[in-house]
Formats: sequence, structure tokens, C-alpha cells
Amino acid sequence: MTTTAAAKKAAAAHAPSPNRVAKEKTIGSIGEELKNNGLVVVVHQLGLNADQTLDLRRKLRAAGVDLKVGKNTLVKHAIKGTAIEGLEKFLHGPTALAFSKDPIAAAKITVEFAKKNDKLKIIASIMNGQILDAAQTKALATLPSLNELRGKIIGLILAPATKIAGVLQAPAGQLARVLAARSKQGG
Repeated sequence: MTTTAAAKKAAAAHAPSPNRVAKEKTIGSIGEELKNNGLVVVVHQLGLNADQTLDLRRKLRAAGVDLKVGKNTLVKHAIKGTAIEGLEKFLHGPTALAFSKDPIAAAKITVEFAKKNDKLKIIASIMNGQILDAAQTKALATLPSLNELRGKIIGLILAPATKIAGVLQAPAGQLARVLAARSKQGG
């Protein structure tokens, strides 16, 4: 065996397998998707059929929520050393992760779907490093979403302005009616 052939054989022996490279790529992808989200909800999907899963994904996507289904061992590796590492103890069985930047949307959609479909079960969630059990996640889902809160705040800010405009227009309208009545009397 020549030196070059021996070097190639040694390099091939130390090179990672294609399967390992694919797993590392998947772990990196999952970790990248999950970091910097306001809320991550762990759910068990016990026998959802294709139509039910598609319906769930559509509802989640409409609310700006992503759903990740992956091998638990890969997800555990992906979240190791991150702010959501505490979810590791809930990653067993047929799990899926719903996550969103809006701290309420993922909980709201998954809880609503779980109420109508007993094949989806809320296990836990994590928000800002704080683990929430299923009951706390369901309570979180009752809060208004970020967009709903923004709408309410804008409504509160605009309400006084519209009242002021109405008050300012009222005397002008009254004055115009008085002048019109006087002109009819005088004429």
C-alpha cells in the first residue's frame, strides 16, 4: 500500500458518516428554529391522522406559529445549552413542538385545537426560561395575543381623540342649525 492510499484510508476512517452529518445538520436546524421564540409548547400527538395534522398546521401557520416534529433525541441535543433546555424532561413519546415569537399564540392555538381533538395533549411549555405545566399553559392561552393587545391599546388611545372630535364638531353643528333656523324665520 502506498503512502497516499494509506493516508486516504486513514482520512476516510476518521471522516464522519453521511448519516452523522445529516443528524448534525438536523440538530443545528432545530436549534436555530427554536431559539429566540417567546413560547415553546410541547404537545403529544397521539394518533392524529393526516387531515387533522394538516388542519392543525394551517391554524398554527395562520397565527404565525411553527410546528416541529422530530426525533426526541435530536431535539434534546438541539436544545442542550439553550434557554429552553428545561423542556428536555418532557420529550418522550410522540411529541411535537409549537413555537412562536408571540408569547401567547402557540398556547392559544394548541389549547383550542386540543379542546376539540382529544388526540392532541398539552404537556408543558416554556416562556422566557420559565417552565409552565399543562394547566399554566392552558391559563396562558386565555390571555389576549400580542396583536389583540396592540389593537386594544390603539383603540384606547384613539377613543379620546374621536370623543374630542365629536365634542368639537357638536357646537359647530348646533351653530349651523341655529343659523339655518334664523334664516328661515327672517325670510
